[in-house]
Amino acid sequence: MCILDPPRLRDFGCVDYHSTWRAMQEFTASRSPDSRDEIWFLEHPPVFTLGLTGKMEHVLAPGDIPVVCIDRGGQVTYHGPGQLVVYPLLNLKRLGLGVRALVEAIERSVIETLAEFGIPALARREAPGVYTPDGRKLASLGLRVRHGCTYHGLAFNVAMDLEPFARINPCGYRGLQMTQVRDLGGPAEVARVAEVLKPRLVKCLGYNTRPWSSGSRAAGQL
Repeated sequence: MCILDPPRLRDFGCVDYHSTWRAMQEFTASRSPDSRDEIWFLEHPPVFTLGLTGKMEHVLAPGDIPVVCIDRGGQVTYHGPGQLVVYPLLNLKRLGLGVRALVEAIERSVIETLAEFGIPALARREAPGVYTPDGRKLASLGLRVRHGCTYHGLAFNVAMDLEPFARINPCGYRGLQMTQVRDLGGPAEVARVAEVLKPRLVKCLGYNTRPWSSGSRAAGQL
């Protein structure tokens, strides 16, 4: 036995939503029990995504931004340049985590990252994500678990055009106000926020604290 290998952290820049979604599905379908976990960090061109339980009534006026119905949980959200998107491709059984514990770990890593920039934030058990104390939302979560392994993940607003959020009821909540790191006095660079988040996310997920028989694989290029 050895200590659980940390996940492979991969940076993809700004990449098409559909191809990334398919790559996540393929990675999850082809991985073995010994496959090394990966966490992908990226941005997407403008797109609305609607989860499995999502209702089109929450898509108010998408305009020229495409709406994609996908296989994660949750309602509708928006992705666009300037938003840090994080996809944890994890073996939950091997990590010893349930879905609720995974959500809490991701939320905690975002809250710790924001604290590094002097931004207070909190999570709400009844509505996953990370919020300012006055109720504005900074980060959204939507996951899929297949055969004990996860894909989809976190959308963390850094320095983006927030206007498209007014075209939907974000996460199914009418009137929910969105905000972002830049507007709260933090950095405007997605890469800077990602570099602060990475070690906190790995720590909060509990890597290097659980035993595992090692093995790994490399993901294909998007």
